[in-house]
Amino acid sequence: MSTKKKYVLVGTGGRAEFFYGAIATSFRDTSELLAFCDINQTRMDYANKRLKETYGYPAVKTYPSDAFDRMIEEQRPDAVIVTSVDRTHHTYIIRALELGCDVVTEKPMTVDEKKCQEILDAVERTGRNVRVTFNYRYAPHHTKAKELIASGVIGSVHSVHFEWLLNTQHGADYFRRWHRDKRNSGGLLVHKSTHHFDLVNFWIDSRPETVFAFGDLLFYGRENAERRGVTKFYERATGNPLAKDDPFALHLDTNEHLKAMYLDAEHEDGYRRDQSVFGDGISIEDTMGVIVRYRNQAILTYSLTAYAPWEGYRIAFNGSKGRIEMEVVEQSYVNSGGEKADEGALQGHRIRVLPMFGAPYDVDVEEGVGGHGGGDPVMLNDLFGTPVPDPWNRAANHVDGARSILTGIAANRSIRTGQAVQIEDLVKFR
Repeated sequence: MSTKKKYVLVGTGGRAEFFYGAIATSFRDTSELLAFCDINQTRMDYANKRLKETYGYPAVKTYPSDAFDRMIEEQRPDAVIVTSVDRTHHTYIIRALELGCDVVTEKPMTVDEKKCQEILDAVERTGRNVRVTFNYRYAPHHTKAKELIASGVIGSVHSVHFEWLLNTQHGADYFRRWHRDKRNSGGLLVHKSTHHFDLVNFWIDSRPETVFAFGDLLFYGRENAERRGVTKFYERATGNPLAKDDPFALHLDTNEHLKAMYLDAEHEDGYRRDQSVFGDGISIEDTMGVIVRYRNQAILTYSLTAYAPWEGYRIAFNGSKGRIEMEVVEQSYVNSGGEKADEGALQGHRIRVLPMFGAPYDVDVEEGVGGHGGGDPVMLNDLFGTPVPDPWNRAANHVDGARSILTGIAANRSIRTGQAVQIEDLVKFR
């Protein structure tokens, strides 16, 4: 009998190939893909084409989204991979658990506190497992930061300053897609910052308790463009003369992959991947500041800007014995617009330790190969290959997934109300 672990995947958009491509290449001996599920048959057919022509893997069976239960019944997978639109994650996670499957879900685990509580309750009720794919945990420089803090080189961490910059290529991409509607994504403080809040939880080995935030749409959107003197607007870029020379435009018909995945699939669900970032209907913020108090009394100050001239981040940990500074420059990218290894690939990084009564020094870190600073291949092996012992326990479960998104969910509530938010008021952990 085969000892391969069997998977099905729901949601064949831009993030799906990261998972099915890995199973079809590096992990054929340990994992098997059985089926796709999606609202869009054209997109599933294209995913099967990619499987066959790019990876030499046999096409798998396809199921419409309303046949999810039938897919589980017929295919009997061990686990379901969830890469659908964020607001639907909880639907597939919970139903997969109820049908006896484990789950591997793309971040964020879900988008609001109600859905989060439903997932926590479903895990408790079914006893099944949920893995959240926090690939940034596995990047060598992030693991090194964890190692340094755990070693006590700067003593107890009392504060963290974390500034993340998305540039005008990658950052703008969230304002073209379904992410621009906060109902779908929870905004960038949930969809994107879940990575960052998880890293802080992971690094300082604590959990958030109190959150206060400001956030606004100050650059993207029609009103902001009008204030800057823009007078010509369009709804979508592809085929529109007004978008010809716009550096913010995405032309689907000039990229074979994007055309096949999105433009050719529009007739089924009406989804437009190339909306103007300066159009109406954007309900997410592009400029955000958050303050978090943790259970261990550490304080985080966090900033996210989605229209910066460069892509990357600066982090400082202040401790009782000194300070650690990190600066990372990442390669910019558009989701599904190029090679998967380019997503979050390093262009440069520096980790510097500044002892309270000693000379500062740089810390050497062996650079990883692959996307997200070299974290992707390590995490994929952890998921689909033969995991190796991990002293840092980087595999993230449903509790890790919840604690990361709850910071962003609380920040969203704080932005709406102008009040500090207590995490314990949002969900209950059993």
